Amino acid sequence: MKKKYTRVLIGMLSSLMLTLFSCSSDDSDRESLPLTADIFHSVKGKKVAFQGLTNSAVSWMWDFGDGNTSTDKNPVHTYASGGYYSATLTATGADGSTVNKEIRLAVDLTPYILLTGGPTAENGKTWKLASSHSDSDYFANADATLSPFPGAPKPLPAGIMGAGLGLGEVYEDEYTFHFDGSYGHDVKADGAAFSGLVYQFVTTGGAGIVNPSSNQSFGLCTGAYTPDETATFTYVEKEDFTVSSVYGPEGTITFNGVSTLDFSGTEFLGFMDFQRKVIVQEIKDTSMRVVMFMAASTDAIGVNTHALVLTFEVVN
Repeated sequence: MKKKYTRVLIGMLSSLMLTLFSCSSDDSDRESLPLTADIFHSVKGKKVAFQGLTNSAVSWMWDFGDGNTSTDKNPVHTYASGGYYSATLTATGADGSTVNKEIRLAVDLTPYILLTGGPTAENGKTWKLASSHSDSDYFANADATLSPFPGAPKPLPAGIMGAGLGLGEVYEDEYTFHFDGSYGHDVKADGAAFSGLVYQFVTTGGAGIVNPSSNQSFGLCTGAYTPDETATFTYVEKEDFTVSSVYGPEGTITFNGVSTLDFSGTEFLGFMDFQRKVIVQEIKDTSMRVVMFMAASTDAIGVNTHALVLTFEVVN
């Protein structure tokens, strides 16, 4: 029995020595690891919890990308405004060497931030008509349901403005939204914008038409336009929006609870016609779908008859 206890005791001591040796070896290996840094984070609203995953670091410096910093290893930071931010962790080793890790954050992205790029987008966010077109792009009647226009393909095939209508240049024009509400518009080399033929004949007698569509049945063209360098825009996330319409019982139709974009002066998005305020059906990080109205009747000048439901994409 005594020998049995002796063997058990020897086994326990051996196990303890192996454990101690293993711990000592782990500490040595840890000290010899190169200086590295990585970041784990979680976002809830405007609050972001950061965790610095580092080896051989003795200090940490965080730059949250909004002018604020922290020396905590695992800080929690609340941003004053939603938007896109670049957060950087600088880890410093015992010998003074440093290593950096940067991550891109999307914080509390409201539709307005998706539209403008948020407060950190110094040059705003620029959009153009998507030549690929989405499955939801089509030409519509300006009625309450935006029913498809007879004779027009639904959805629109890719590149139809060019190959089908001879207006491929409308895919090049760019529209820039800034967080402060200012608006930029680039009509490119042709100095013209996507427009309606009736609008051009009424407002310019036809003199403003730069390129009439090769297919006149849709009443589209490009018209000369000089952008307003001091233009602004207004985005409303939800409102009841009333427009003129030949389909309305009293010459108007109201779209309830829609998002809208409106512009100062003569500015517009995508399509130049009598009605410049548009409906934003959907907005994502890299695309948005917009309803733009068109008055194409000579019997009811300025009253909407049709609508263009088209997708815009971000210009990278």
